[in-house]
Amino acid sequence: MRPRDLKIPEQRHPEKAHRPDNAQPKKPDWIRVRAPGGKAYAETHRIMRDNGLVTVCEEAGCPNVGECWSQRHATMMIMGEICTRGCTFCNIATGKPDALDAFEPGRVAQAVEKLGLKHVVITSVDRDDLEDGGAEHFAQTIRAVRHRSPGTTIEILTPDFLKCAPSALETVVAAKPDVFNHNLETVPGLYPEVRPGARYFHSLRLLQRVKELDPSIFTKSGIMVGLGETRQQVLQVMDDMRAADVDFLTIGQYLQPTPKHHAVDRFVTPEEFAAYEKAAYGKGFLMVSATPLTRSSYHAGDDFARLRQARMERLAGASA
Repeated sequence: MRPRDLKIPEQRHPEKAHRPDNAQPKKPDWIRVRAPGGKAYAETHRIMRDNGLVTVCEEAGCPNVGECWSQRHATMMIMGEICTRGCTFCNIATGKPDALDAFEPGRVAQAVEKLGLKHVVITSVDRDDLEDGGAEHFAQTIRAVRHRSPGTTIEILTPDFLKCAPSALETVVAAKPDVFNHNLETVPGLYPEVRPGARYFHSLRLLQRVKELDPSIFTKSGIMVGLGETRQQVLQVMDDMRAADVDFLTIGQYLQPTPKHHAVDRFVTPEEFAAYEKAAYGKGFLMVSATPLTRSSYHAGDDFARLRQARMERLAGASA
């Protein structure tokens, strides 16, 4: 049985079974979405299943899956569907992962080719059980996609490689993805509760190190709001990201997957998201996506095109 087929939260998330239930507040109108369906959605679903692939769209319960799959966009999740971490916001199953599938990079590349993707996002679960955190598997997947779809731009959303040697990150960067994304997820004061297995400044340094290794790679990071953070804390995270030379920021509303997950503190209004976007551009980000439904890979292809254009314009302005 696949983890997403486990209906009872205690079965899918045994590490959260001891937690008290948190009420799930009614969603406001601005974050309600239509149920998925349609011919293109069904075709995307078939291609994923035929190639034995996992998508974060399904595993994380993304609210945008209907829209994205109807446009034949899907975020591939490599290295299995079981994570070694137990973040309190996340809907991906926690446990002991299976061994890596050596044929998975090729299947991802085949699916990218069949879908005719101009831009693909590839992410993974955390794999603290692996010596390199799965870095070489990421690199192999990037190379496989490049081989079969040389015109496709590649965005990766990686774990933090917290328990790995520096060579792990170097392996991924050497494969030359177009965009390197690693999400900070929340403000540092909430890490002990929301992201207990991670370290804020390690994640920040990871993004900074990517730029040091290869300045041509765009870097990207994102946070959720509505977890209990303050506006000033969000603005400080923006400053920290810019100090690490992060190019692209995403901010979206946290949605509680089950009663056992971290409670929604509040629903941030569209006007507040617009204010965050304005502030972020003022701090120097090349691209910002800040809306209630923003997720790391939502409209990623279109955003990448604008990101690349913004860099060209900035370089032209600097040389004028």
